[in-house]
Amino acid sequence: MDHANEALTQSTSLLMNDQLEIDFSEVTDIDTAALSLIMEWQRRALASKCTISFANLPANLMSLAELYGVTSFISVTKT
Repeated sequence: MDHANEALTQSTSLLMNDQLEIDFSEVTDIDTAALSLIMEWQRRALASKCTISFANLPANLMSLAELYGVTSFISVTKT
């Protein structure tokens, strides 16, 4: 959760124009805070008329998304 708060704070400077892809390949610890972070980034992208997608999402994150019924809200980049 601490890392999610830090990522959210640091992400306020992200330019959300046109398209943005966020790569999770370096993420090792996942909890529900990661889902909240993804939802917030999606909200910001929508407000900025930006297309956002997520790459290399860990399986346990996708399992949490499925459990909470939000998989259809997460745009996953196919690798």
